[in-house]
Amino acid sequence: METTYILSQEMKKFIKTNRDRFENKLLSEAVNVASNINDILKKGNIDLLKNAKKLILYVVEQHDEELTEFANQEGIAWAEHSLTLSFKLEWVQAIRRTLWHFLYQLDQPKNLMTKREEYYDLEKMINDRVDKFLNTFFLSYSTYKDEMLNNQRKLVEHLSVPIIPVSPSVSVLPLIGTIDSYRIQTIEEKVLFDIATLRVQTLVMDLSGIATMDMDVIDHFQRVLTGVSMMGCKAVLTGLRPELVRKMIHAGIRFDNKAETKGTLQETLKKYLSFEQN
Repeated sequence: METTYILSQEMKKFIKTNRDRFENKLLSEAVNVASNINDILKKGNIDLLKNAKKLILYVVEQHDEELTEFANQEGIAWAEHSLTLSFKLEWVQAIRRTLWHFLYQLDQPKNLMTKREEYYDLEKMINDRVDKFLNTFFLSYSTYKDEMLNNQRKLVEHLSVPIIPVSPSVSVLPLIGTIDSYRIQTIEEKVLFDIATLRVQTLVMDLSGIATMDMDVIDHFQRVLTGVSMMGCKAVLTGLRPELVRKMIHAGIRFDNKAETKGTLQETLKKYLSFEQN
């Protein structure tokens, strides 16, 4: 372990005093990244050369906590700016090879590693930490990407549930496309929230753009209608298509007091808007 410590300190000194030599070797080991290094700096404000030195120092000095935090930060930065993962992998492997190249040159004159165990100790210490950096980086990257995709999906889903006020007390919710278990949850959240904020007394839900629903979605839709009623709002369903009605009949689905059903959106609006005018 003493040999490992001595080589680590020598490597730390070498990086600080031989900047150009270190950078030239590193860039020669990562040809694809080297040609894009300025683009990465411009796009993501990521200084690859500076970060390479930081990574090596964390590795050789065995600063595991700082190494993990650095990997998390790098993962988020690369995900946020949609930088190419193949570049990151090539760059870290180039850092690994460059580190071993100069450790070998530092060891040769002094012949510090005289025992096989000393080499294995050094190999395990360095490669385990470089691998830990990579694993933490990719986990941080994928987690951030997943969060971004979920947030984008939520935004799209909320935009696909447009509650349109047509009078001070009447609003329309036109639903089109496929309604799955995820989307029905979004509908529930949006409907109940907007009823409260817009003070909707009658919500006309037009289903003419929905061909069918799975049974679990239909069951959830019934609960949404119950929630609408509990909010003091009247639900009116329009545009129920024969295929969907047939499925509900055979499944024993009945809305009873949960909602009123009408044929078309046009006749429903004509009825309820004329009530308000009178």
